[in-house]
Amino acid sequence: MFRFLFFSFFLLPGYFALGQLRIEGRVADSRQLTPLAEVSIQANGQTMTLSDEQGRFSFSVPGPGAVLLVFSADGYQSVSKRLGPGESLPEDFVALLQSVEYLTEEILISTTRASEKTASTYSMMDKEAIARVNFGQDLPMLLDQLPSTVTSSDAGAGVGYTGLRIRGSDPTRTNVTINGIPLNDAESHGLFWVNLPDLASSVQSIQVQRGVGTSTNGAAAFGASINLETTTLQAEPYVEFANSFGSFNTRKHTLNAGSGLLHNRFAVDVRLSSIHSDGWVDRAFSDLQSYFVSAGYFGKKHLLKALVFSGSEQTYQSWWGIPENSLDDPELRKSNYYTYDNETDNYTQGHYQLHYTYQPSSAWNIRSSLHYTRGSGYYEQFREGEDLVNYGLPSLSLVNGQDTVTTTDLIRRRWLDNDFYGAIATAQYRPGKQTELTLGGGWNQYDGDHFGEIIWARFAGATEIRDRYYENRGLKTDQHAFAKAIIDFSTALSGYVDLQVRGIDYRWGDESLEGTGVDNDQRLVGGQANYTFFNPKAGLTFQPVPGQQAYASFAVANREPVRADFIDASQGRTPLPERLHNLEAGYRLEGKSYGISANVYWMDYQNQLVLTGAINDVGAPIRENVSKSTRMGLELVGQWQMAAQWTLQGNLTLSRNKIEAYTEYIVNYDDFSLIETSFTNTDIAFSPSLIAGGQLSYRPWKTVELAWMSKYVGRQYLDNTQNLSKSLDPFWVNDLLLNGSLPCSWAKKLSLGLQVRNLLNELYEPNGYTFSYAFGGETYTESFFYPQAGRHVMVNVVVGF
Repeated sequence: MFRFLFFSFFLLPGYFALGQLRIEGRVADSRQLTPLAEVSIQANGQTMTLSDEQGRFSFSVPGPGAVLLVFSADGYQSVSKRLGPGESLPEDFVALLQSVEYLTEEILISTTRASEKTASTYSMMDKEAIARVNFGQDLPMLLDQLPSTVTSSDAGAGVGYTGLRIRGSDPTRTNVTINGIPLNDAESHGLFWVNLPDLASSVQSIQVQRGVGTSTNGAAAFGASINLETTTLQAEPYVEFANSFGSFNTRKHTLNAGSGLLHNRFAVDVRLSSIHSDGWVDRAFSDLQSYFVSAGYFGKKHLLKALVFSGSEQTYQSWWGIPENSLDDPELRKSNYYTYDNETDNYTQGHYQLHYTYQPSSAWNIRSSLHYTRGSGYYEQFREGEDLVNYGLPSLSLVNGQDTVTTTDLIRRRWLDNDFYGAIATAQYRPGKQTELTLGGGWNQYDGDHFGEIIWARFAGATEIRDRYYENRGLKTDQHAFAKAIIDFSTALSGYVDLQVRGIDYRWGDESLEGTGVDNDQRLVGGQANYTFFNPKAGLTFQPVPGQQAYASFAVANREPVRADFIDASQGRTPLPERLHNLEAGYRLEGKSYGISANVYWMDYQNQLVLTGAINDVGAPIRENVSKSTRMGLELVGQWQMAAQWTLQGNLTLSRNKIEAYTEYIVNYDDFSLIETSFTNTDIAFSPSLIAGGQLSYRPWKTVELAWMSKYVGRQYLDNTQNLSKSLDPFWVNDLLLNGSLPCSWAKKLSLGLQVRNLLNELYEPNGYTFSYAFGGETYTESFFYPQAGRHVMVNVVVGF
């Protein structure tokens, strides 16, 4: 099957060699008849070129076959032109575009996005770049080629539970917003992308800011920010079917449809998605469903948009990993510790957003947003020989009265039932081209219930089905206000200032929050934490000539510990809030055929919460404060158009990530004392000193691309002791990507894609965990790893009307 697909796609360029059809003309404003530049011209759904300053365009498409041309630009109604088989445009053809006066949706994300004048380090992916690699994997896998990024997958093939680290920072330190609304879980600061399957199919653009960035809403970014913008207005009606099939019985089915602009004011867009994968790891299947609906009113001064999107997932658990002694066995590499047939995670998350923008004049934009997120679900586990006392159950006497039962086999469910809601408002003032001022603020509240049920027990005693053996609640209120300013001091020099005040009130305990609740290990938990943070940012941007830019910025960020930091903290060790001083400086150079950027960063942490390498009993990493630690590095990004058909892209990160002083604590189970070992100047866990990515693309025609994608990640330590025996080996992974659009008389768009991941069958593990303990006078260390799949294939077919 692999050989058939591989050679079939390599024969695809031969199909296009049958003939070429030359298409050329001009684009102009329908009222003033002036040329229009930067107009996008699509042929059968594939963007072919942009019009130049004289409004001219010229390109070739494979023939024979009918061609549907679509001309589109911001602020104008799209125009289409259908050509019959072999038909070309008239010699004096001019596409006339009529301007439309309505607010654009860019303002929904403008307060959280970086720009050329905010002196920030960031990468962008537009809708085409996202679609190019979207074969059904979770969104983190689509970001794998971005600088300083490392991705991983519990099931080994990118579907199910996945994660990413940027600059060595774990996902809880990455601020994620969608249309400016916080997406991170308020208690854990984490983001489980599996709860929003196929979100990429409803995303218009992604901006990844590294460092503190310009994040305004939600928890402060301590490694990166990811800003997502959902699908924006498409003026023409459309229907699109996208289907992917591949290894491990993986398949994705997506329906996208939109009304186009109705009466020049209204538009509705809908997406339905279903994804299934058996997973590379044994039994690590994923069944994922999602939908996305948006409806908008686009007026001259008013923009009102409502969005509802939801995801539902069931995945077989595979977060245990495999022990180190199984890494060399091909079969054991994909083994799964769990064997109970319903050892599954089940969760549904729904998002509701309402955005309103009012533009009273060209100088003012006023925006307000309401949001609500509802999440509910559980994971189910079979447990053998569990102590009754750990479930709040008394010992049992058997019928004969002589034997006492203190353990039992049982099946439990651990639940999370939560609500997150709030409001955000901003006012943006642009009195002229030289100044931009933004004021804003927000209020959010999270209310979450944690509880566990016993749904079966071999020796149940006086218990009933679904008796709760633990229950506790968390309530977190987050409010903030900010002021931003961008000022042009001259044509070449601009400044940026961003000042934020953020307050957090977090309480956890029983249902009333006036007493202690019971955690899953029968510990009494309860407490309260209050914080007020001031987070300032400032920067300068210098652009002496077009195509050259230098920038420097300094930012201070503070953030609170998460729920697990409080719950999992060692006795008497209350976690402290963290502070980060972040300096970024860079230079960008752009020419006609190349682009280069270099960025140096220095991130100085006080009381950073670092991963210890261990995980708790639900697979979440355990963290603890270290008084002083630093990250510093150099990031290089480049692109070179070597020839008309060849493009080379690459990025390189060299970094030094150190903890000044670290103390390791190991439990001695002989007397339950702690063994302390001190370390100095050690590497921060999961922070490789070298990350490199690159791709070589070949376009024999504008509608066909063949790309070789490569990624190298240096050694990562599983904990902070810099012990070679507790580390992840460096790895180098290569992928092949082939995308092509076919001319089609019965559809606007017909495209095929082939993705071969891990082409060279590299054996590698990008993630793992470790823990040590003492027993019987000896110290033992156990390390577990998450191997990734060998060579595997995905095929994508997209049909649009």
